[in-house]
Parts: sequence; structure tokens; C-alpha cells
Amino acid sequence: MGGASDGQDSREFLAAIRVGDVCGGTVTEVTRSLVMVTLDGFSARPLGTVGRLDLSWRQSAAAAVEVGRRITAEVTAIDLDEGRARLSMAATENPELWAFLTSLHPGQILSGTVAAIERFGVFVALDDGPGHPVFPGVGFVTVPELSWRRFEAASDVVQVGQRVACEFLYFDTWNGEARLSLRATQPDPFEAFAEGMTVGRTLDGQVTKLAPFGVFVQVADGIEGLVHLEELAWTPVEAPEDAVRVGDEVTVVVTDIDRERRRLTLSRRQVSPDRR
Repeated sequence: MGGASDGQDSREFLAAIRVGDVCGGTVTEVTRSLVMVTLDGFSARPLGTVGRLDLSWRQSAAAAVEVGRRITAEVTAIDLDEGRARLSMAATENPELWAFLTSLHPGQILSGTVAAIERFGVFVALDDGPGHPVFPGVGFVTVPELSWRRFEAASDVVQVGQRVACEFLYFDTWNGEARLSLRATQPDPFEAFAEGMTVGRTLDGQVTKLAPFGVFVQVADGIEGLVHLEELAWTPVEAPEDAVRVGDEVTVVVTDIDRERRRLTLSRRQVSPDRR
């Protein structure tokens, strides 16, 4: 009975808390990935968790979260089913940054300057709002959100110091940054292509990449389709290089247009004999 009562009490306690509230508590356990916090007002068990990325940015992790230490943190998420409130100490240390990020709305266009290019994405120093205490910029664009077109490296799309306008996607509370999309501000070439395209249409294109399962063929500017291995030749082949090489000009037939996934499927085997 005690366990059921405790569960109900914890749900009621957490239900009264809102994202954005500032809570006080005491660190009761420190693991490799989480810090457990007993929140003021509920001493039965620890309900607060602080992830490693949500610890203090001004102190070392050891100094910030030793067992028995009193902390103040902002609630960033509540999970009633798990009986946990996710907390961020970094949020309370940087109230101006958090206030700016929570004021943003999905779809809002933000301008700024590319501050750094990393393997995993691009940091953007935004014109409005404060700087970030840890990262080169408050804005961040992941690699897939840089461009609709295929590219090898982020530096193929943008350069440090370049001015950009991006669409705000969401507030990343783990890193205290604005997730942005550069490609969302640009026309999607696949949509325009799909508007005038039909299944069964024959197209000419160039092989751009070989893969174990087939080859990619560019059939228009910024538009690539996949020819599966079984559709690559008129007689079975074991590997793509048995039929084509990168740079080869080929004729293909459109077999599927998936607008939702932005996928174009092609066939070389189904090309009519007079076009081979």
C-alpha cells in the first residue's frame, strides 16, 4: 500500500509543477549519466534528474553536484509516468539566454553569422539575443538541415563569417541552443520536380554514387534517384560496378515518386529497347 500511495503522492506533486518553474533541492545520488535530486516539498524519494549537459557551465561537474549539495534548477520536462522532473542547472545560471530561447516560435526566421563549422553541424551567432557561454553561437544547424541537395561537407554549403537567415525549429534544452534550419528557407527542388513528373517517364542522367544495393543517378539539378541492383541491368549483376561507373551517362525510367520521404526510384532495366 505504501508504494501505491507514494506513487500517487509523487504524481500529484509533479502535476503541480510546470516547465519553466525554478525548483530547489538536494543532490542525493550522482551516477555517470544522471544526478538525482530530492526536491523541496517531497522528501520520500528523489524526483528530479539533472543530465550531464544540464549541469553548471561555470563550475566543474564534481563541485556542482556532490551528494548533499543544495542546488537550484529550472524544470525543462516532466514525465508523470516515470515520476521524474528533468532539471537544468545551466538554465538558472543563464536566465537571459533561457528567456530568449523560450520566447522563440517554430517557423520564426532568425538571422546571424556562421561562427564555426563542425563535422556534426554549424554554429550560428544570432543577431538578436545573448551569446552562448559555452558554444560559438546560440544557433545550431545540423548537417541534414543545411541544404536540400546532397553535399560532402558542411563547408560545401556555408563558410565561417557568412551571413545566413534560418528558420527556428525548436529550443534544445539539453544544450541551451536554438535548433535552426537553413534549407527550410530555400525552395525544395524535389517538390518542383515531382509536380511535373509521372511514373513511367524516361529520363537521362549521370551516375553519382555506387552502393552495395544499387546506384544513385542525378536526373535534374539537385535531384537524385536510386536504381536498385536488380533494376540496374537487363541481365542480373552481382555488384553495381559490373554494370556502371561513377560519371556514366545512363537512361532510366521513373518507377516511384515518394513525395513524403523525398525519394525517387528509378529503373534502367525497364528502359524500352529503342532508348538503350
